[in-house]
Amino acid sequence: MKPAFYAGAGGGWRDYVTLLHPPYTLWHLSYVVLGAALASEVRLDRLAGTLVAFFLGLGVGVHALDELNGRPLRTEIHQGVLRALAVVGLGGAVALGLAAAATVGPGLYVFMAVGVALALAYPLELAGGRLHSDLWFALGWGAFPVLTGAFASGGSITTAAVAGAAYAVALSFAQRRLSTWVRGIRRRGAAGELDAGEAALRWLTATAVLVALTALAVRLV
Repeated sequence: MKPAFYAGAGGGWRDYVTLLHPPYTLWHLSYVVLGAALASEVRLDRLAGTLVAFFLGLGVGVHALDELNGRPLRTEIHQGVLRALAVVGLGGAVALGLAAAATVGPGLYVFMAVGVALALAYPLELAGGRLHSDLWFALGWGAFPVLTGAFASGGSITTAAVAGAAYAVALSFAQRRLSTWVRGIRRRGAAGELDAGEAALRWLTATAVLVALTALAVRLV
């Protein structure tokens, strides 16, 4: 049985697509879009840069570190390649942040520091694994992208962005609990229950993306 519903057939380029966790990466990038939509000012150029930074940091870097720590996706990617992807992903995200700080403001350095800490602590289960919990997942991969997207776009944190972060925490908490349940079902081989759980994750992914795009469209109009 596949290690995840989005996992392709093992080997070759398919392993690299699987490594990106496509639906989950898209899900969390939608929080960046939502944050920008709830910012004091919507700057599409800054949003584009923030999306690239989160894709590199989370989509590539964090997921490469996660695969190094126990091979949960059972890919055949060499450890050296995974380490290189982690360095390039996280390094690229930091480089983009440093370049943007001159325009956005020094407050962006705080978000960069928090982002690097989360990117290392969560997948590597540092601090005894205490940060590898449902709550920290919801805060780190839910609230943090929303608040970063808002600050990067408008240079401040609005009340609307805080409300958006609360929404992201709730939805990310649901994602984590549901995906943990689905992973347990997959290990037991209960195909019927598995189909229902994975369908729910797919629809929740679509919901997160549609909410973010709707908020951005309303703000731009």
